[in-house]
Amino acid sequence: MERDKALNLLSLARKGGNVVSGEFMTETTVKEGKAELVLVASDASDNTKKMFTNMCSFYNTELRIYADKVSLGRSMGKEFRASAAVTDKGLADRIIELIDNKE
Repeated sequence: MERDKALNLLSLARKGGNVVSGEFMTETTVKEGKAELVLVASDASDNTKKMFTNMCSFYNTELRIYADKVSLGRSMGKEFRASAAVTDKGLADRIIELIDNKE
């Protein structure tokens, strides 16, 4: 089984202190203008997806619906997470590239 490169990079970003996770911290980071990319789990609630879609649109932040809560959480050393924000521009750009070009 091939490992998910985007989640591996997210894990590396977390270890470097360039990721926050959880709904409250992700929301705060977006509102402070520090988020370069927001990831929301595909199995997150419709309200969570809508909230982050609207928020990222308003604050002009990249958003991707990607992976599931367990995979997203494991990549950050947690049990599960519905959302995460990447604060480093270079890492965010590379994660977006990996997600958008996934076959």
